[in-house]
Amino acid sequence: MPEPAPAPPAPGAPSTDAGLASALLATGGWDCPAVSVAVAAPGATVATVGDQHRPYRLASVTKLLTAYACLVAVEEGTLELDEPAGPPGATVRHLLAHASGLGLDAGASAPPGHRRIYSNTGFQVLADLLGSRSAMPAHRYVADAVLEPLGMASTDVADRSLAHGATSTTGDLTRFAHELLRPSLVHPDTLREATTVQFPGLRGVLPGVGPQAPNDWGLGFELRDAKHPHWTGATNAPETFGHFGAAGTFLWVDPTVARALVVLTERAFGPWALQAWPPLSDAVVAAARAQ
Repeated sequence: MPEPAPAPPAPGAPSTDAGLASALLATGGWDCPAVSVAVAAPGATVATVGDQHRPYRLASVTKLLTAYACLVAVEEGTLELDEPAGPPGATVRHLLAHASGLGLDAGASAPPGHRRIYSNTGFQVLADLLGSRSAMPAHRYVADAVLEPLGMASTDVADRSLAHGATSTTGDLTRFAHELLRPSLVHPDTLREATTVQFPGLRGVLPGVGPQAPNDWGLGFELRDAKHPHWTGATNAPETFGHFGAAGTFLWVDPTVARALVVLTERAFGPWALQAWPPLSDAVVAAARAQ
């Protein structure tokens, strides 16, 4: 497929260096029907590739939107992180951190806090609780609390799974990335807690990647830490947080270089992604460090 040319940076944005420009151009060789990429800095979009308005299935990147809505709900008193939720002994905190014991798409398979078990079921329990406590459908709460304030008009969560059902555009997710770089909907301390390890030391399997010991997560955000192998770059800091989706999508934020990377594709996640995504991530980190 033809190589997409990176768009010029937005006014006032840092310039795109040669290494990053080359890495962005290389996305044209990913053998994907469609690829859209954006690199964000606080208050600016550094570079883009592909159609920023094309809708894609987010798959599990949806969980970031749901988790952020839960953080808003905690701040306004609709939810409490340590209130009971899910299996006996589990809390909202356990559900957000994939530590409730609930299986991927099934019931409990371990006691809360014993293993990191990635769970769509846990996020559905969260959505049900959020809907009940807010007295509105959970997807409406996500829209009211996150999507509308950030101007994410092209993101659709209506009547879809809040674990993996949303569709969005790179343009919209870049708006969300800007929020994660410089939070306005929640207090910075709330986001800091959400991107800190919850229930340290838990082992688990990172879906599609393999066993990790420890398999660290925050509150809805996967944490880079020292995981190997990983879908982010080798030079991404341990503090990097984000999520990837089975649809071939991801968003990460590396707070040590104040950069975020959004990648949406039409090719399902697989071994190709573990080869293609890290070099692009490393180029983004290198360009940020060179500024």
